[in-house]
Amino acid sequence: MSAPWRKPLDVDRLSDGGADLEFAVPLAELSELRSPQGEVAGEARGRARFSREQGVAVVELALTGVATLTCQRCMQPMEYPFESRTRVALLASEAQTGELPPDLEPVLAADGRISLGELITQELLLLLPIVPRHAADAPCAGSAAVAPAQPSGGQTQRPFAHLAELLKR
Repeated sequence: MSAPWRKPLDVDRLSDGGADLEFAVPLAELSELRSPQGEVAGEARGRARFSREQGVAVVELALTGVATLTCQRCMQPMEYPFESRTRVALLASEAQTGELPPDLEPVLAADGRISLGELITQELLLLLPIVPRHAADAPCAGSAAVAPAQPSGGQTQRPFAHLAELLKR
C-alpha cells in the first residue's frame, strides 16, 4: 500500500476547501534526496495548509525534523536539524508565474495535481546542504589537525633559505 503523502492530490479541491494536512515522512523514502555521497535518513514532520489567494492555489508548508547525512570530511553519520516555513503557489502552467505575488514561490502542479512528497522533496533540496559536513565546533575525524612529518635525518631542509640573497644580486 502506498503512503498517503505519495498520492497526487487535487490542488483546486484542497485550496477551495482550505484543507489542513499533517504529515510525517521518512526521508529515506524520498528517492530524489539520495545522492552518491550516501543515503539520507530521519523524518520530516509538518503541516500543509491550502488556501486560495488572488485566484491562485497556495500551500503554506511547515517542515521540521532531523536528517542524518554523511559528513564529507570524515564519512561518518551526522545529524542536521532543519525547520522551514514557506508559501508556495501551485500553478497549472508556467504561464501563470507572471501573475504571482512576490512572496510566493512557484511550483508546477501538472494537471492540477501534486503530492505532498513532491512539495516536501523540493523544500528539502533547498534546505539540506549540498556537501554535508560537521560544524566547526563539532567533533569530526576529518578535521583533526595533521602534524607535519619530520624528516628522518633530524635536519630540516629549507630550499628557499638563500632566495633573499639571490634576489639582492
